[in-house]
Amino acid sequence: MMKTSSQIALSGVLVAAAVSLVVWQSRSGEPAEETAEGGHDHAAMTAGSGAMQPVVLDREASRRIGVTFATVERRPLDVTLRSVGTVAYDETRLATVNPKVDGWVEQLFVDFTGAPVREGEPLMAVYSPALVTAQEELILAARVAADATGERALRTAQELLAAARRRLAYWDIPPGEIERIEAAGVPDRTLTFLAPASGIVVEKNVVEGDRIMPGQTVYRIADLSRVWIEAEVFEKDLAQVSLGQHAEVAFEAYPGRSYDAAVTYVHPTVSVQSRTARVRLELANPGLELKPGMYAELLLHAKPTPPTLVVPRSSVIVTGVRAIAFVEAPDGALNPREVVPGRTSGRFMEILEGLAAGERIVSSAAFLIDAESNLGTMTGDAADVSGGDMEGMDHSTMPTPPDTGAADDEHAAHRR
Repeated sequence: MMKTSSQIALSGVLVAAAVSLVVWQSRSGEPAEETAEGGHDHAAMTAGSGAMQPVVLDREASRRIGVTFATVERRPLDVTLRSVGTVAYDETRLATVNPKVDGWVEQLFVDFTGAPVREGEPLMAVYSPALVTAQEELILAARVAADATGERALRTAQELLAAARRRLAYWDIPPGEIERIEAAGVPDRTLTFLAPASGIVVEKNVVEGDRIMPGQTVYRIADLSRVWIEAEVFEKDLAQVSLGQHAEVAFEAYPGRSYDAAVTYVHPTVSVQSRTARVRLELANPGLELKPGMYAELLLHAKPTPPTLVVPRSSVIVTGVRAIAFVEAPDGALNPREVVPGRTSGRFMEILEGLAAGERIVSSAAFLIDAESNLGTMTGDAADVSGGDMEGMDHSTMPTPPDTGAADDEHAAHRR
């Protein structure tokens, strides 16, 4: 029991000391000075201000943490944007085959998806009662026009013949096929539908024997000799994207090779979720090496900016609230200075405000110096309270551990 009482008393002392330490850290007092230590001079710091303070490092300390310097330059900034995208069909080079009459597919000449076709190549032979009737009307009108004798009768027959030809033409029957039917004088049971464009069959929705209806998409053909790349560009970079801008495009399927593409369209909306806008580029694909859906990496080359202040990106510390650069003073001190960053490109950053051309700034180890500057501010605040609050604390009220020596002797006597 006595040992337990001692432990409780000692715990009370520790708790009281912890509370005193919290109170000490939460209070601020008058400015206090701190001596230079380890090559760092905080003598010029203003305690309690909360502002970052200059840092002075001797040569050995600078070498040890790897401090290097760069000069603020005024020059054009070559802006290059990195983006990713995917290969897509050129929508202006897509064609569909959807008959305007109903019927039955008697024969397929292109019978699988991915088949290459040329414009005018036969796709399928279709039997349609409506087409048979239209052929018979054409043949009859041609015979009437051939037998007409009077001027009025001849004009009427010619009009009927022209109407029969138009009807077949409106159903996508080629002019050569119409002339052949008219010359043969015998209707065909099936008529052949031809490819409207050259390309690759990317969609096929019919097999032999199927019934087709007006407006049904039977084939979709894509010309892949030119493709699109749909890329994503961050909202903050949109001002640097313009129509006609060139880009270097690389694909994982062809390492070490780059392709030239040009921006043809910038979508008018921005995604709320990703804060990006879609940018369309066109790319020649003569060998059909590029497949829709392939992943692409892009380098967009923007026009060089007018001469502006440029510094290495590593020299600016962006905290989310402000941006800081450390400027070397004539006496060697590193003064923190708030700057306004602009565009970035590779290893360099544009500075809109806060620096002047020719100034020397810290280009590496800036984070360490930033930590040292903040540490100096906190050290100054701690010095304020160390001289006043701790001295004013009353330690007389802290409990004193009881003397347990006599009790221990008594227990030892009983054991004997």
